Amino acid sequence: MTEPRISVAMSVYNNEPYLPAAIESVLAQDFADFEFLILNDGSKDGSREVIDRYAAMDARIRPIHRENKGLIASLNEIIDKARAPLIARMDGDDMSKPDRFSRQLAFLEAHPDHGVVGTWMEVIDEHGQPWPERQAEYPTSHESFMAAIGKARLISHPSVIMRAELVRKVGGYRAMYRHCEDIDLWLRLSEITKICSIAEPLYVYRRYDMQVSYHHSLTQRIGAAVALIAHEARLEGRPDSTGRLDAMPPLDQLDALFGKTGLARVLRAHVAPGLLHDHDALRGEGFAMLLDFVREGGRCEGLWRTVPRMLRMGEPGRALTLAAALARQSVSG
Repeated sequence: MTEPRISVAMSVYNNEPYLPAAIESVLAQDFADFEFLILNDGSKDGSREVIDRYAAMDARIRPIHRENKGLIASLNEIIDKARAPLIARMDGDDMSKPDRFSRQLAFLEAHPDHGVVGTWMEVIDEHGQPWPERQAEYPTSHESFMAAIGKARLISHPSVIMRAELVRKVGGYRAMYRHCEDIDLWLRLSEITKICSIAEPLYVYRRYDMQVSYHHSLTQRIGAAVALIAHEARLEGRPDSTGRLDAMPPLDQLDALFGKTGLARVLRAHVAPGLLHDHDALRGEGFAMLLDFVREGGRCEGLWRTVPRMLRMGEPGRALTLAAALARQSVSG
């Protein structure tokens, strides 16, 4: 078989309502030399039937059906099976504009020193209507990408096209970084290649309540902070053992993992400010992290305003506990 220019990597889990539009947006690209790997990660809805129906109509589609293993295992499996030198990500509930692939391919051909290029995003809701955040913007040069690390959004994961050789060189996605696997990958890739996004919304991203990101925000925040610690360790020549771990370790093990002291406190300082408006995190394990941050003397704008916010959330006990901790901090400080 002739090697295609692009391998499209789509992992699907219960995406039946939006899957036809997602698949059709790929098949409608004005650049046609691609293979389309669609991995059905144990969906319990009608996703399998949708995939097989389109595969019967277009030989470029390579369906893969198996039991559920999660997104990281699915993406790594697709990377292993991909035949093209470029891998284009795509989610089963989004859409790509018709010129997305051709525009990104042209960029990579003109910039051989870049290993990853994403795009800005048009954001819609579950009904296809514009979201209040109508366009998501990301750094448009490698320099601005590096400057944004640890401060702002880096790149849209499902919008990227990346060089397969480089992704395999850094080991693909790491199991430990569940729900933030892309951030860890971008940081590792940024150490060997350049990354940026095209300043046009060539990808259509759908937001709705059932998305994974709505229910794992604390895990994502902690994972992103650990990925940043790992990135800094590699740059400083210190050990990074996260590639061999299957799950995030307890925070008190971070010092041993990276050969540096005080990392749990560093992580809390990085994560805590993002918890102040995260109701799910404040009702769950995130509250203990926020309290530890305050008790360690941590300060950030909006801490006191979190107390009445927690009262409105129906958490009077936690609101009073936080208020007491902040009062003690004020006295001691």
